[in-house]
Amino acid sequence: MANTSARMLRLLSLLQTHRYWPGGELADRLEVSPRTLRRDVDRLRELGYPVDASRGVAGGYQLQAGAAVPPLLLDDDEAVAIAVGLRTAAAGAVAGFEETSVRALAKVIQLLPPRLRRRIDALQAVTSPGVFGGGPTVDASSLTTIAMACRGEERLRFGYTPREGEGSSRYVEPHRLVSLGRRWYLIAWDLDRGDWRSFRVDRLSEPALTGARFRPREIPGGGDPVAWLRSRLATIPSKYDVSVRIEAPSERVSTFVGQWAKVEAEGEQRCRLRMNVDDLSWPVMILGSIGAPFAIESPPQLVEAARVAGAALIAGAAS
Repeated sequence: MANTSARMLRLLSLLQTHRYWPGGELADRLEVSPRTLRRDVDRLRELGYPVDASRGVAGGYQLQAGAAVPPLLLDDDEAVAIAVGLRTAAAGAVAGFEETSVRALAKVIQLLPPRLRRRIDALQAVTSPGVFGGGPTVDASSLTTIAMACRGEERLRFGYTPREGEGSSRYVEPHRLVSLGRRWYLIAWDLDRGDWRSFRVDRLSEPALTGARFRPREIPGGGDPVAWLRSRLATIPSKYDVSVRIEAPSERVSTFVGQWAKVEAEGEQRCRLRMNVDDLSWPVMILGSIGAPFAIESPPQLVEAARVAGAALIAGAAS
């Protein structure tokens, strides 16, 4: 019984990973006969999981969205609450959980019936999560669509506007979503250009699933998506090279910037903050949040941005 239970969980996990599994391939993955696979699928159906089957030489199995949430000990209200909570976490409300939240959200959304999806969209439209991050706004529905394309190994079309140049339509094989530096990036194989590309999700519009499946390629650099993205971004020059001396311990400053900046200790009560950014609002927000004396070394534009922000705060406090 224990082996059967473990095999059932493995089967369910595989069905949630792919949009469609050929029967022979699925049986091989589970190391069972086609007859045992059919029995296991029937057991999942009895538990409420909507598994579709197609017969013939190319027959296989596919997990579909059902008329009701599968019995995961969740009622409708709980399922909606989980989906909304995951969307909020994906936006950065809980540091370090963005990517995990998106993967979990894709699994939940894939199984929800349309009536619950409409409830989630309606609730999201009238609520505003209080996220401290300062990053670009990303549409939750777009993020979910991209995540589902990555999980389902399904080709994706979308419009994209780069930092410089005109917008264009892209057709890609999406592999991973990565949260880095208060931004979401999609790592994908660009079919039109025949090469790996990274796309900022906030510059991406109208992502659409195409229904065309693909076999995943190995991401360059040993298959580590974060390492590959970091190396790629390092070759792209940022608009501003920020350097600020701060009269505070490096450990304290590091708690405000995390992994998105370099903090160099210069004694017990002094450090230097270094950042490469395209938008000066992020370093200005950090300097204001730390609440310690500082001296801006570069760029000169940051001096003016800090002066303007400081004057606005003083004027607001005096009114």
